[in-house]
Amino acid sequence: MDARMNLFGSALAGKVLKHINSAGKVVSDSTLPAATQELVKIRASQINGCGFCTDMHTKDATHQGETPTRLNLIAAWREAQVFTDAERAALELTEQGTRIADAAGGVTDEAWADAAKHYDEDQLVALVSLIALINTYNRVNVIVQQPAGDYQPGQFG
Repeated sequence: MDARMNLFGSALAGKVLKHINSAGKVVSDSTLPAATQELVKIRASQINGCGFCTDMHTKDATHQGETPTRLNLIAAWREAQVFTDAERAALELTEQGTRIADAAGGVTDEAWADAAKHYDEDQLVALVSLIALINTYNRVNVIVQQPAGDYQPGQFG
């Protein structure tokens, strides 16, 4: 499969992605645990059917020491016993924040309160921002049909 356009060869796309990447750097430098950040990125990417981001973030998570068992169970996290309560709260917020159109009320107060039990205000800002950012990346990649499978950890710096 070929992408509909070359995002990496477009000056305008480069400018847009540079700003999105800058916001992503702020989140990655936050106190939100790195493992949680990768779980969130993977789960949103699975929901959105973004092969490029799913490939990237599972490989990045593996490179950072994430276990195959946890990676294999992200899509079934509710039934899996390998995630902490904090990670489960982040995954719930990710699912609800990604599937906004599926729920008339958006994110439930219960999901928000559960996340707030585990994360401080700065971490919640990082979590909400990360959910928004990965959904942005997913949509760009799905729209242009960015091929998946060739990503190497650290490829983008």
